Amino acid sequence: MALLIASVARAELNIEIIGGGASRHAISVLPFKDEGPTQGNLTPVIRNDLALSGAFRLVDPSAVANVPFEPADIRYPLWQAAGAQSVAIGKVESAGGGQIKISFRLMDVSQRRQLTGGEFTVTPDRSRQVAHAIADMIYEAITGQKGFFNTRLAYVLKSGRNSYALQISDVDGQRSQTILRSTEPIISPSWSPDGRYIAYVSFASQKPVVWVQDLATGQRRAVANFKGSNSAPAWSPDGSKLAVVLTTSGNSQIYVINAAGGSARRLMYNGAIDTEPTFSPDGSMVYFVSDRSGAPQIYRVPVGGGDAQRVTWEGNYNVSPKLAPDGKTLVYIRRSAGNFRVMSQDLATNDTRLLSDGSYSERPSFAPNGRMVLYSSDAGGKSVLYAATADGSSKVKLAVLNGDVQDPAWGPFNNP
Repeated sequence: MALLIASVARAELNIEIIGGGASRHAISVLPFKDEGPTQGNLTPVIRNDLALSGAFRLVDPSAVANVPFEPADIRYPLWQAAGAQSVAIGKVESAGGGQIKISFRLMDVSQRRQLTGGEFTVTPDRSRQVAHAIADMIYEAITGQKGFFNTRLAYVLKSGRNSYALQISDVDGQRSQTILRSTEPIISPSWSPDGRYIAYVSFASQKPVVWVQDLATGQRRAVANFKGSNSAPAWSPDGSKLAVVLTTSGNSQIYVINAAGGSARRLMYNGAIDTEPTFSPDGSMVYFVSDRSGAPQIYRVPVGGGDAQRVTWEGNYNVSPKLAPDGKTLVYIRRSAGNFRVMSQDLATNDTRLLSDGSYSERPSFAPNGRMVLYSSDAGGKSVLYAATADGSSKVKLAVLNGDVQDPAWGPFNNP
């Protein structure tokens, strides 16, 4: 049976940095003045976010004796000598009415000018969201790319033999919530483009059924409960449709249905097994896995139907495709010499890059800015979350304390 839940889960994720690129930006994030009311949810969260991204190298603030809270107090030559390219400073003040004002400035050390800054007036319990917002602003000021620290992750946590929980969390793994708990498997969570809904497959009725759940209200509806198996939901970019895999005709075949449910339109007609659909960012193509060549490979087909084109040619087992937000890069799982690893493929050149190590990885998905790839992988006899930079230069491990993490999915920029 399944039980709807909207509560804070006890399982937390702890970020462990286990790799780093050579060209990271050196930044020092100084302790914010009077940040006590934020209960540790400000400076440490900002530092953690920046380290997670793989784009920054944190310079220890103790490298310089003074801790400034205003730009005029920064001793730029000392910070330059310490190797810092930029310095983030800030403070917390009472704003009255139970609120606090959090202000920050990011200063360029060599040019001695402000790169970005801002002020936020919130209740203390929202300081973690402010910290993510500040990290986003710093990330964008330095890299020119939109930050992803205020997005969310979805994943299934398996505990014991028959306990499954569909959870969502912040990118740093905190504020995890269980939105569905079941004694039967839950698989394939997929975010709607606006971040409001999650589609997933539940086996609670003793067969796979595709559900869509409203994260704000907890209400859910079965959108694909046809004869046989219903699985592998994937949202269209406009959120109006879902691609699903049905076995109503015998073999697994890909269909397109309205996100509210209704009749299903079959995408292709052939005798092969087609599965794991995912839309291209512009909505024109559906990428999928098929054994029509004799072994699982990745193909694409126009969303209106037609002839399928093979995409992967290296290796004899490639599954679980996901596209970067710009549509230029594909990530997937390749089996080679008994190992299942995350691969990245440039769709223009077909050049591939290995993103994961270990013996077993699954379900890669891109951050909404395309700069990192989320996946689960084995570590110490357990399945845990990893995030790697898209170029493979850095990765982090997000270790779950009390279960195996399965089927991770990185949410969109929209965070209702």
